[in-house]
Amino acid sequence: MLYIIIPVFNRKQFTKECLVTLRKQTYQDFKVIVTDDGSTDGTAEMLATEFPEVIVLKGDGNLFWTAATNMGIAYALEHGADYVMTLNNDTIAPDDYLEHMMKHARPDAVLGSLEHDWDTKKPIFGGEKMTWKPMKAMEHVLPRVPEEKRTGLHEVTHHPGRGCLIPREVFEKIGLFDEVGFPHYYADFDFTYKAYASGFKSYCNYDAKLYTYPEASGDKQNRKKKSLKKYYDHLFGIRGGGNLRNFTKFTLRYCPPHLVPTHLLEGYTRRLVGYFIKK
Repeated sequence: MLYIIIPVFNRKQFTKECLVTLRKQTYQDFKVIVTDDGSTDGTAEMLATEFPEVIVLKGDGNLFWTAATNMGIAYALEHGADYVMTLNNDTIAPDDYLEHMMKHARPDAVLGSLEHDWDTKKPIFGGEKMTWKPMKAMEHVLPRVPEEKRTGLHEVTHHPGRGCLIPREVFEKIGLFDEVGFPHYYADFDFTYKAYASGFKSYCNYDAKLYTYPEASGDKQNRKKKSLKKYYDHLFGIRGGGNLRNFTKFTLRYCPPHLVPTHLLEGYTRRLVGYFIKK
């Protein structure tokens, strides 16, 4: 059985649209868990009246992404989940999305999705490979794959939490997401890279298209109307996309020791300067 975990805090319309697309899936052997972390916009009422089939777990507003996701995963594992999918509420799944995902499901591999921009319908993310090499520590896979070969599985080293399929065996070996070390951002990269480093295969499934709203991400929102306060939040806030603490911890956990100084220097520079350059 597949369980889909969706952590939410407000953004009711996103959650509704996401759940509607899951109802239409050609593959139907799954259950949905929504962890509602104290929403105040009517999300709870909407879920109760319009989606009675959804399992709703409640937080107090202090879970953030990682603890909310772990709450759902713990429930799923307790109830016999063979696979768990983490999914953000600002995603749109085509009718055959889960069918393509489960077709490639295997107990020794973590699978990610081929992300498309909902507005342009173009692919924008097809996985990454961490090489740790100076000046090219991260390799984006999608630009290296010709359009005619954008099918099937492509090797990567880690995944974002949107549309990530994880077999039960991974949790049994490495535990849940690190909600203490990475309460919000980086928890998905940390967990999936840990799985990869622990011997599990890691692929981006190019047959499984998932549509997203890039402009709706917390990091994108933070970059709008830039200010010194937002810059500080970007570098040090719990929701900061450039959080220096998260980057440092991830580097020290996994980077080859002889490459740590260079990787940290390059990473700090990108985060300190990039906020003002990127839109």
